[in-house]
Amino acid sequence: MTLLRVAAAQVTAGPDPAANLSTATDAVRAAAADGASLIVLPEAVLARFGTDLRAVAEPLDGPFATGLRKVAAELEVVVVAGLFEPATDGRVHNTLLVTGPGVETAYRKIHLYDAFGSRESDTVAPGNELVTFSYRDVTIGLATCYDLRFADQFTALGRAGAELVVVPASWGAGPGKEEQWHLLTRARAADAQAWLLACDQAYVPPVGTDPLGVGRSSLTTPLGQTSARLGAAAGVLHGVVDTEVVAAVRQRVPIL
Repeated sequence: MTLLRVAAAQVTAGPDPAANLSTATDAVRAAAADGASLIVLPEAVLARFGTDLRAVAEPLDGPFATGLRKVAAELEVVVVAGLFEPATDGRVHNTLLVTGPGVETAYRKIHLYDAFGSRESDTVAPGNELVTFSYRDVTIGLATCYDLRFADQFTALGRAGAELVVVPASWGAGPGKEEQWHLLTRARAADAQAWLLACDQAYVPPVGTDPLGVGRSSLTTPLGQTSARLGAAAGVLHGVVDTEVVAAVRQRVPIL
């Protein structure tokens, strides 16, 4: 059995990467001070949607990633954060950086948000690889926001051994969207038979079709039960992931 203390830092990103890095590192420090070992920040924490993503995109050795790498190393925690990196076709990748002692990997969002009037694929190139990593004897899978609508990705992560799936997001507001967020985070945890830690941007009033966040970050059990959930405002959600629960669920309900 492994117990892992996790946190979702529900913040609001603006258009300025330097200001967002300050917000992100402050949130990481606060979460670490309260005992979290794995700290998840939202999708698009480098710069919010609606920004010129090509102009702000940085490589994974750029100043934003380097700043997160530095605070993760200093605090001896693993940080997961959503940023944008240049793609070879002139677009950008919507990328999750994972960094910390003994851990360095990245996931490029596979399913792009071409829905509800948005066209993420106009500026973002999709990834094509599922990613898992190991931290403190826990296998952790990665997904981003709109990926939540694709059950097969989460089943595949469960079959790959993921005991926790982390899902940074910048969920679009609108009629029924909060209910869909609640439904999908719970359903995808049950599909993967894994804990699911979803970290959304805090609620921001809608501007056009840009997905800016509804808050409501959550930790869900492998049976799809909500263990903890934030409201709409900025804050840090803390929880404990118990891998023994995963093993027990998979033994009792052998769907994978």
